[in-house]
Amino acid sequence: MRIPKTILKRTLKKLLILHSVVLLLMHTNTVFAWGTEGHQVIAQIAQSSLTPKATQAINRLLALESEVSLASISTWADEHKSKTTAPWHYINFPQNSCNYIPERDCKNGDCIVKALNKQIKTLKSNNSDQKKLHALKYVVHLMGDIHQPLHAGFGNDKGGNTYQIQAFGKGTNLHSVWDSGLIKNFHESTEQLSTRLLAKRKNTPESLDTNPVNIAIESCRIVQANDFYPQKQVDQAYIHQFTPVLEDRLLLGGQRLAQLLNQIAQ
Repeated sequence: MRIPKTILKRTLKKLLILHSVVLLLMHTNTVFAWGTEGHQVIAQIAQSSLTPKATQAINRLLALESEVSLASISTWADEHKSKTTAPWHYINFPQNSCNYIPERDCKNGDCIVKALNKQIKTLKSNNSDQKKLHALKYVVHLMGDIHQPLHAGFGNDKGGNTYQIQAFGKGTNLHSVWDSGLIKNFHESTEQLSTRLLAKRKNTPESLDTNPVNIAIESCRIVQANDFYPQKQVDQAYIHQFTPVLEDRLLLGGQRLAQLLNQIAQ
């Protein structure tokens, strides 16, 4: 029995579309971090800690595109991701090693450490305000990404993307849990969460390390902990143990972003 050519063509077309969708989902899953909520919380924390001089400088840049806050540009880098810029959102260390070796871990500058340093340099430069706004969008986003532990995780599981588990009543992966699952479990608005985390500022040092290399290593060491990877399921014990870690990363991300922007504006 011969299948009509028209049916074969339609079937082939559907298979090609399905293949494209699968590739897109695979690509997207490996580079998103924190999700919208996490990035907005970090940006809101940073905004509240800006000096008047930094606020003035940032407002001048935001006004170029009628943006109103750091939170409003915090996910721009995800929304405008390309094949070229996707590697800028993470760094993959060898399994069980958090030692940063540029020629091994950041070939051709394609990792979050080099990308963040490059955008910071542009923001500090005498470039046009339009180029500085572009750099600011990346700095706000990437400073958030680099505080997500699995964006400085191990290459063998693609930062937890291939580590399949059960969490919050469904099948998912560990990267997704840290992107958004744990944050959504708070059942708070971004404003409520950032306000609550800001109340912890009194327990943090006045001067924070904003060096992307050190922050990436810091994130990697969280992933390196023996109990970071749950056994098949994210249970209440795991949530209880790592919720404070998650909150600290969000708070530090916002504080370090503010300190960096304040220093640039001096």
